Amino acid sequence: MTTVDLRNLTGVDAVLARARAGLRRLDPHETRAAVTAGALLIDTRTDVQRRQQGSLPGAIVIDRTVLEWRLDPESPHRIPEAADPDRVIVVVCRQGYSSSLAAASLRAVGLRNATDLAGGVEAWLAAGLPTTTGPEDVRF
Repeated sequence: MTTVDLRNLTGVDAVLARARAGLRRLDPHETRAAVTAGALLIDTRTDVQRRQQGSLPGAIVIDRTVLEWRLDPESPHRIPEAADPDRVIVVVCRQGYSSSLAAASLRAVGLRNATDLAGGVEAWLAAGLPTTTGPEDVRF
């Protein structure tokens, strides 16, 4: 984990640095291994981004606007896979910025094993990992 001097940051850079301060972000290969080991892979990209870049195998697509309600084990609106507050959750976006903010928000609601994919799907693609064009698991 890289240490960032927050005193010199302002605006969204400061918000992002604070969000990432509590995360051990995963690289693409670590993300794939985590999913194989039982982590939830949560894709928050838009449908346009997923059409352009492809879908991630095993990912559950959840719109960022309802993410906390779908993953908080205490929420009556959670998805069934989110019943365990200790389950590892890896959030993915296009470049790894909004996913850091989302992971920090999930940690704030008590999901201490929430993290994100550093570099987002762009890093996944650069690592040569597979995507799919098949049906997606989209949750509303």
